Amino acid sequence: MAEVQVKDSSGKGGKVRSKKQVPHVDLTPMVDLAFLLITFFMLVTTFNKPNVMDLGLPAKPKPDAPKPEPTEIDLTNSISIIIGKDNRIFYHQLDRAGLTAENLKETTFDREGITKVIEQAKANAKDKDKFTVIIKPTDDAVYKNFVDILDEMAITKNEIYGITDVKPWEEAIYKQKVGETTSVNPPTK
Repeated sequence: MAEVQVKDSSGKGGKVRSKKQVPHVDLTPMVDLAFLLITFFMLVTTFNKPNVMDLGLPAKPKPDAPKPEPTEIDLTNSISIIIGKDNRIFYHQLDRAGLTAENLKETTFDREGITKVIEQAKANAKDKDKFTVIIKPTDDAVYKNFVDILDEMAITKNEIYGITDVKPWEEAIYKQKVGETTSVNPPTK
């Protein structure tokens, strides 16, 4: 510490006394160190990586390639899953002529629900190697439910599945089914 010597101002030529100053700490190096540490940790830290689901899509056909003939999927080798609003899920294995509001069945997203339905449909398929799950989210569906169905494909080990829009005739029956359920069970206050 530096000492300051003060002369006696009385003019008697007396003793010179030294006064101690209040200690002063220079914080400039501390601030520099703090910024260096912040910069270091920002550069070294890995932030949360987004969870990404790998979705294998077929390659686009070349413009000069001949168009393949449309493939008809046997109804016993497939199941159509319609993802609806309010965490509801419906399924069927019928064509346009056979599907009615009574035939469109509802299940849940748990193990006893959709998992069991997919496993039973696959067990009853004529050709288990070609069993196809057709996923059809409605406009009211929630993204979480869509991801849950894709997770079910991994759980049930179904490698062949397709994602498509709900056909107009299926949507009409779906809306009829949802309308029936909501009119039978009115909301309580």
